[in-house]
Amino acid sequence: MTADADLLARALASESPLTWVLTGDSITHGLVHTQGGRTYPEHLHEIIRGELFRADDALIDTAISGWRIAQILEHFDRRVADWKPQIVTLMIGTNDCSDRGDFPVITAAEFGDSITEFVRRVRAIGAIPVLQTPPAVDVPNAPERARIGEFAQAVRDAAAAEQTILVDQFARFAEIGGGGVPWGLMNDPFHPGATGHAALALELATVLGLDPESSRVLPKLRADVAAGRLG
Repeated sequence: MTADADLLARALASESPLTWVLTGDSITHGLVHTQGGRTYPEHLHEIIRGELFRADDALIDTAISGWRIAQILEHFDRRVADWKPQIVTLMIGTNDCSDRGDFPVITAAEFGDSITEFVRRVRAIGAIPVLQTPPAVDVPNAPERARIGEFAQAVRDAAAAEQTILVDQFARFAEIGGGGVPWGLMNDPFHPGATGHAALALELATVLGLDPESSRVLPKLRADVAAGRLG
């Protein structure tokens, strides 16, 4: 267990209310691609504020579709610091890895340096950083994102170097997809659908140790993911 994981466990054992900020790109923003279904931040909201009876906690989704780590760092106050959080999750990389569009192309090493900078800024405001690798990309149908694996590895490397909590969504999606793209979890080549968000929420809850007694949500998420695996 990392020191951050221990801090999180103690924070969850306390009755003091926590503010959680979840930030990133369109996957965390959660527009369009769940077709009206719940996003992974919404599942997390029910688990924490409902099933764990932490009604005084606040979960704030500050992600913006299309954003990259450079933008999050540039607007760090509004995306993170202004909310005075105790826990901050980041899922980023799906846009950063693209080699097309108006943004400068960056290397995985440069991306990793920015992830490290994000972690250090989060710790500087007294919060616990939680890093998530981005989920799967259907590279044949999104060839501009062919470097997604390198960028997921950069997140892993930053997490290891900074000893942060790591939620390896990329590895989990590969496992569900039998080493390939888990089609039943995706809405398009690089956006998870509602079932994909169930998988994201389940993996995040598992790693963070969010396991309410007699949970209704977690068995439903597991069933949805199992059905999606067959898709």
